[in-house]
Amino acid sequence: MSDLAPHELRILIAVDRAGGFTAAAASLGMTQSAVSHAVRTCERKVGAVLFDRGRHGARATAAGTRAVAYARRIVRLMEAMGEEVRGTRDGEVTGPLRIAAFRSAAAHLLPAVLEKLAARHPGLAPEVRIVREIGRGTAGEVADGRADLGLATLDTSGPPLGLSGARLFEEPYALAHPVGRPDADPRTLPLIDWDENCGSYTREWWAGQDWIPPATIRVEDDTVVLSMIARGMGMSIMPMMTLAGAPAEVALTSLAPHPPRRGVGYVTTPELAGTAAVRAMIRELRSAVSSPVFQDCVTSVRSSSRNVSC
Repeated sequence: MSDLAPHELRILIAVDRAGGFTAAAASLGMTQSAVSHAVRTCERKVGAVLFDRGRHGARATAAGTRAVAYARRIVRLMEAMGEEVRGTRDGEVTGPLRIAAFRSAAAHLLPAVLEKLAARHPGLAPEVRIVREIGRGTAGEVADGRADLGLATLDTSGPPLGLSGARLFEEPYALAHPVGRPDADPRTLPLIDWDENCGSYTREWWAGQDWIPPATIRVEDDTVVLSMIARGMGMSIMPMMTLAGAPAEVALTSLAPHPPRRGVGYVTTPELAGTAAVRAMIRELRSAVSSPVFQDCVTSVRSSSRNVSC
């Protein structure tokens, strides 16, 4: 097997992104035949078919999906090498920093982190993408080379195999329900749920609660859940960071004495964990989650009629 050259790695990435040889060739300024030849050369070198060809274009095989993930990570590390070398010379932390985050973390944790990061390292250019925390979620984006760092929900076993990372904090869940119904037990209201809720960190607790009914309404986005609760359509069980900044019409009730909790942390690849940009981001994350304001936001339900804001 011969090593793949950097330009071959970029061609694999382009074909996967474009879904075909012709579109990939256009994006790279190459001919279709040159791209096709390069892919065949890559397949010969690695000893596997990387793309299924057909009228639909080119779709990565299982081997191709893994190869492209490695290609993205290698190309990103090559880019980071230049940034690291220049930083050694002049002390600056520069270049892009690709971040994948689920919505509530992006809305209530990242702004303060990125504000301080920009003040300390103006040469950094963060790029934030919202990724639904379903299936492989943000960790999958990092593993596949699409993000340098992900804010992810992590259980006690830590980051997925092959990634580096750590928990930053735990947040309890609370019962969210409409304001102004003191005579009604909010637990008897219809349940509104969303696709990202109740992962492995809450499943055991959830299964042990005989008062939780099947979901009457299921939606894709937690902000839609909050809007429906504000209109009196039902209740939901939600993590505190998701509830930060909820409408005034939404009240919170503690699930004490033993509420379910979820762990939130960061994940990155082992090869990028030591880079200056990722280290700087992790420092700011740790600083942000240790602040009293943020701790108050994610650890306590003050009363059934007051909401908290990060």
